[in-house]
Amino acid sequence: MPWVRFLGDYDWRATPAVTLAYKADTVALVTTPCAIGAKAAGKAVACQRPKGDSK
Repeated sequence: MPWVRFLGDYDWRATPAVTLAYKADTVALVTTPCAIGAKAAGKAVACQRPKGDSK
């Protein structure tokens, strides 16, 4: 699961009944399909895990 920084608002449709909304400037650990979709849409870039995050 990759870390990404969202450059713009992005809605990821995890299942037909579940949509996850990511806001611009959010750094999050997301599923690989979500990261691929967001990068393809130009809404996210790969990044490192934030400092201080012990996950």
